[in-house]
Order: sequence, then structure tokens, then C-alpha cells
Amino acid sequence: MDILAGLNEAQREAVQYIKGPLLILAGPGSGKTRVITHRIAYLVKTTGVSPRHIMAVTFTNKAAREMQERLQKLLGNLAEQVWAGTFHAICARILRKDGKSLGLDTNFVIYDEEDQQSLVKQCLLDLDLDPRQYNPQKIRNAISQAKSQQITHDGLAARARSPWDDIVCRVYERYQEQLGQSNAADFDDLLMKVVQLLEKQPAVLEKYRSRYLHLLVDEFQDTNLIQYKLIRLLGGKHRNVCVVGDPDQSIYSWRFADIRNILSFEKDFPDARVIVLEQNYRSTKNILGAASAIISANQKRKQKDLWTSNTEGMPVYLVKTYNEQEEAQFVANEILKLSSSDGIKPGDCVVMYRTNAQSRAVEEAFMRYGLKYKLVGGTRFYQRREIKDTIAYLRIIQNPFDNISLSRIIRIPGRGIGAKTLSDLTNWARENTLSLFAAVKAVNEGGGPVFGAKINTALAGFYRLLNDLIVEGQQLSLIKLMDTLLERSGYRETIRGEEDGEERWENIQELRTVAADYDDLPPGEGLAPFLEKISLVADTDEIESREDTVTLITLHQAKGLEFPIVFIVGLEEGLLPHRRSMEEGGDELEEERRLCYVGVTRAERNVYLLHTARRAIFGMSSESTPSRFLDDLPGHLIELKGMVPGEEQPGGSVRVRAKRWRDEDEGINIADLLAKKSGLRQPAAGLTEVNPGDRVRHGKFGDGQVIGVRVTGQDREVIVAFEESGVKKLLLSMASLEKI
Repeated sequence: MDILAGLNEAQREAVQYIKGPLLILAGPGSGKTRVITHRIAYLVKTTGVSPRHIMAVTFTNKAAREMQERLQKLLGNLAEQVWAGTFHAICARILRKDGKSLGLDTNFVIYDEEDQQSLVKQCLLDLDLDPRQYNPQKIRNAISQAKSQQITHDGLAARARSPWDDIVCRVYERYQEQLGQSNAADFDDLLMKVVQLLEKQPAVLEKYRSRYLHLLVDEFQDTNLIQYKLIRLLGGKHRNVCVVGDPDQSIYSWRFADIRNILSFEKDFPDARVIVLEQNYRSTKNILGAASAIISANQKRKQKDLWTSNTEGMPVYLVKTYNEQEEAQFVANEILKLSSSDGIKPGDCVVMYRTNAQSRAVEEAFMRYGLKYKLVGGTRFYQRREIKDTIAYLRIIQNPFDNISLSRIIRIPGRGIGAKTLSDLTNWARENTLSLFAAVKAVNEGGGPVFGAKINTALAGFYRLLNDLIVEGQQLSLIKLMDTLLERSGYRETIRGEEDGEERWENIQELRTVAADYDDLPPGEGLAPFLEKISLVADTDEIESREDTVTLITLHQAKGLEFPIVFIVGLEEGLLPHRRSMEEGGDELEEERRLCYVGVTRAERNVYLLHTARRAIFGMSSESTPSRFLDDLPGHLIELKGMVPGEEQPGGSVRVRAKRWRDEDEGINIADLLAKKSGLRQPAAGLTEVNPGDRVRHGKFGDGQVIGVRVTGQDREVIVAFEESGVKKLLLSMASLEKI
């Protein structure tokens, strides 16, 4: 295989420059993953570098999987020797090998955000502080921010300037004590402790520096201070550090990403070569032109002149509707129209928004129109109650000192141990500097806190159950271990006895399917890698590509994805840009513009930018002003849709045109106007009228009675109380109702 075949000139240059630091500025859709993987293949096959000496780091499991799959095609079995993974996965692996000097046992567990927040709440209670007065999530964020800058609780205490700072410092100290006692690490610890390890243990640092002669880092614009420090530590000796990124796509400052890392890379590495990937393979010329116009107003960026050999394509559609319901209705109808006439499948479409709250109107419209959708960022699979419960049992089997997991399962299923007992047990354990497991063991052995005979019996039985499962954890395969704990704990019987038990049990069976990948490992060796994998799963890792399912996702989560058709709703002042950035200005406002740019550049074929005249959100309804980002769109690239009479032709900026929509215009039937422009469906022939009180029949929901009818555009929304299926909202044009 010719590794350079099919690469453009800039890509070939980036692949072949292998000595010394390299900064690759990669525009959206410019083939950066292709460059990274071909660069690794070039190092191995052309220059003779052992794959064992290469480390490739990225941010998401999805990106890491794609990288590994491409390397497999390029290198075959040699690809397995390249250490490719996310920052957190690589750091977890380093700590399991070399973290004992930091007090971490190899079986440490990784706490996710929910676990972290539960621990912060417990720490507040331990310190006699009210979680209702001191928000646990805000404290967790403050601790995370400190760790992202490698600030310990002592360092934070030295900087404290207010009573709030003092509270955060106290909780931070207790939080770290509890993590240590539980043999646990949070996501930030994985990074901070590895940097501490490499700084304090020169022999360990030299081991990794000598092993990894070439370091490649994807999405470099998303690194925070401690991630950049880790890169400099690992790559400081041989300096073969290749970073790939785009300042124009830096959108995670709220996760403490620091755009200065990529903007200042050449200062830290003065001899760095800079190569710019400007050819876009994803989008049409019109989409790329619109995106470039939007981002060009930013100051903190590195100039790129993006271009594509793709066709001009369709214009960028600028859509104005009356309110968020009409906005969602337009999106639903447009997807149905595209699906029926343009060969587009619903799965080719994505709806993006700035805040999760905006999905509500879209979801309601999709349900009315019978459009299937996948909501990214809703209740994640691994955050569902039955999954968290099962995982908590498994984590205790791996690490009995995990207080958070034990607190979760000690009363699940019910075994006669109440909240008061758990509180007393927790307090006794804290006073005696013991883990909860040790406290339960003490009760079993007659030396713990004194409870009544019934509670003591329940605690003793719980201890024996856990002790037996821990022993069996070393003797059984992972699948057999799961089946055993679900049976012996009584959890299977309990969950299946609930009203929605069968659905929850199916979720547990899906977890069992994930565990099957580790079932061929020897007894006792599959549990740790399984738990590590699922602890590092992100929202976007669970996105499944289905032809009949539209994706609903925030703009932040959409980064790294691509879709033929993109709808961005809510392009209004206060939403995008968000009102917080408008108050702060400066860097925050530039990041909002980058967020808009990221959304537009996800599109391959069509992009729709939607805004409304009025919007009800966060409990308030008010007039809307189109986003300032729309002012930058060149008139020759856009086509207006859904405009009120008199606004058919562009004239002045979008915001100036919007001012023509006066309060008196609210009498205009905007839904009817949109129906004419967008081809909204007519009510089904044969049943054009239905009234409250009518008895109707539906093919899926059965018989019911109409309890409400609302005109929406040229359609009717019918509310029906079905005898077996409950109350449903249906569009008359779609529902195929029959009067009875």
C-alpha cells in the first residue's frame, strides 16, 4: 500500500515531516484523522519506527475507535502495538501500572460525575454543612477547575479570598480523603495524579519517555493546562510532538480547555513546523462560505483559507418562524419532505441547539409527526438506575472500599436497612477512620455500632453476601459473576417485579452483552477492564447510526460529528450567543461564534439556520432578536424561508429586517404562511373534521375519545384519551383516525 496515495500536498507534508515538533492546523472536514493515521503508518512502514514507540492521544472514545480501525487497515496486526486512546484511558492505564507510590491500588475505581456529586454531598454532611445552602454541583465544578490547573486543596487554601473559597477548600480536602479511603479516583485525578507521578518519579518519567519516541495529539485546542503539561512531560526529551487542532473549533472553556495552548504552541516549541490543512472534503462551497464568513469576525484565531472542490450546493436556508412550536413544526415537515422527495433518510438529519431545554419543542413536534429521534444527552444508558445499581455491585466486588457504591446498594433491594441505619453506620465509620465495608464487617463480627437484632441480622447477611461475591469474583467468568450477583442479591426478582421491570431488565441484559466482550478472559481478570471501559464512556459514544432516527443534540456535543442535513434552531440573541457570553463579552463571545461555526461545518449537503419572532424558554416568553452571527452571512449564499409578508427579499441585516415584525403583525396566521412556503401536510382525506366528544379508533392505540382539538397551521392537533394507551396528541394528517 502506498501510504501517501490519495493525500493532498499539505497532508503529504504533514505525514512526512517526522523530526521535531509539528503543529497541524486542521480546518473542519480537512481529513485530520486520515493525516494522523497515515503519519503513524509512515513512521512504521517507511522510516522503521517500532509501533511500540508511538502514542496517539485523542479526546473521545469514538475518535479513538475510528483511529484504531483505520490503523488496523494500514498496519494490520502491528496496529495493536500503537498506544492509541483518550487522555483519561491512557492515564488510567499508567496509574494501574505505576500509581502505587501515590497511594492507589491497582483495583481503584473511577468515579463518574454522579458519583462525584454524591461524594461532595456526603462531604458537606460530614462537615456539618447544608447541601441545600452550598450547591454540591458548584463545589464539584470548583474542585474540578482546581485540579485542571494542578492545584491541590492546600494550594487552593492559599488562594482563598472569600467565605465561599474557604468552604470549597474544606470540602476539597475531605473529598480527597474520601477518595483515598475508597481507593477511587475521579476523572480529573486520572490526569493530575499522572502528572504528579511523572514529576516526582524521574525513573517512571524516563521509562515512558524512552518508550514513546513519537507523540501525536488530536483536538489539541481542547486541552487544558494539566493535559498540556502531560504532553510536554512525555514529549520533552525527543520533542517529536505532533499536535493537531483548530483554534476556530475551541468550544470547551467551561470544561477548562485553554485556547492559549494551541495559540502559543510555537512559543513553547520555537522550532515547530506549522502546516495548515485548508481543503475541506465534507461540505459544499456555499456551506463553507457561510461558515468562513461567520468565523472571520473573531480575533483570537489563526488564519486559514478554507476551500473545497465540492459543488456549490444548495443555498444556506435562513428560516424565520413565529415561535418555537412553529420552528419545530417546520423542522419536522422539512425532514418529512426531504425524506419523500430527495432520497434523504431521517437518520441523515440532525437538529442542534445551544441548550438542552430547547429540545422540548422539537421532541413534541416529532412525536406528533411520528418521527423517530435519538436524544443525545438525555438519560444515558450507563446512568440508568438499574445499570448504575448493577455496576455498583460489580465495583464493590472489585474494590470493597468503594463507599459510594456500597452506600448505593446497601438498601437495594430492600433488606430491612433504612436511611437512619445507613447514616449511623456512615458516621461510625468516619469516626473510626474506616470504610463502610469495614463498618459492616465490624457489625457482623460483633464489634461495630449497636443496632437492634433485626438490623444487625440484615447487616450481617449483607456482609456475607458481599464477601461471597468477592470470592466468586476471582473464580467466575464475568458473565457468570453478573448472573450470580443478580440472582443471589435478589435484584433480578426485585427489578422484574416493578411496573416497568421488563424494560429495565432488558437494559441489564444489554449490559450483559457489553460484558460478553470480556468473558473469554480468565476468571477474575475481566471485571477490571470492563469497569474501566464503561466508566470512561461519554454521551456521544452512545450515538447509533440508524436510517430512521433523527439525532437531537447540543452544539457542544455535535463536535466531531457530521451529517448530510443540519438544522440549527434558536439562532437568537441570548441563546446563540448565550446571554452569559453577552454579559461577559470578549473571549466568551468569541467562543459562542466558534460554537456557531462548529455547528454549520457539521453539514455536508444542506444547513438550515432557524430563528423565531417570539420564544418561550426558561419560564419566560418574549420577543426574539436574530443572532448577530446571522448578520455576517453573505446575501448571495442564503435563501430566506418562513418570512412574513414584505420580507421576501434580503434588505439590510437580518436583525434590521426583523424589526419590521411589529406587535400588530401577530394577527397574521404565520402557520398558514409557513404551510404555503414549506408544503405542510393537508389533513388526511376522508376525515377532515373531528370534534371533542367524538369516538375514534387508531390502528396502534385502539379506541378512544377526542378531548381536544387545536388548529396548527393547515393541520389539526387532536388530543385523544385512549382506553388502553392513555392520552395521546396526534396530528390529524398523520394519525389515520377512524370515527366510530
